[in-house]
Amino acid sequence: MDSQLTLSNELRKLVETRIEHTLKGIEDTLIQALEKQEVSLKDLKEDIQSLEKSFILLSQKWNLEILYTLFLKTSTGFSELKKILSVNSRTLSDKLKMLKKHGYIEREVDIGPPLRVEYALTTKGKNVVLLALPLLYYSSSL
Repeated sequence: MDSQLTLSNELRKLVETRIEHTLKGIEDTLIQALEKQEVSLKDLKEDIQSLEKSFILLSQKWNLEILYTLFLKTSTGFSELKKILSVNSRTLSDKLKMLKKHGYIEREVDIGPPLRVEYALTTKGKNVVLLALPLLYYSSSL
C-alpha cells in the first residue's frame, strides 16, 4: 500500500511541476505577444466571447466525460459509451451530435451486419482533453 501511495505522490508532484512550467510558458508568451502588439478593448472582448462558446459547450454535463472516455478507449461504440457513462440513449445521442458538429469527435458507420457506429476523438478533441485534464486536476488540488 505504501508503494502505491508513494508512486501517487511522486506522480502528483511531477504533474504539478509540469503544469507550473506550462503555465509560466503560457504567461511569458502572452506577455511577449501583448508587448509586441497593441490589443484593443474591442479585440479583447471578441476573443473572450469566442472562448466563452467553447467553455459553455465543454462545461455541459457529459461532454468532458465523453471526450475523456474516448481518449482512454480510442474508438468506442454507442452502446459501450452508454454503458461506461451510465447515461440514457437520448442524452448520449444529443451530446455526441453536438461534439461532432463542433469537430471534437468523428463518427464512423460500419454497415455490417450488424450495423455498428464507432466514435473517436479528432485531433481537436484529443487536444481539448489534454488541456482540460491538467486544468481540472490543478483546480481540484488547490
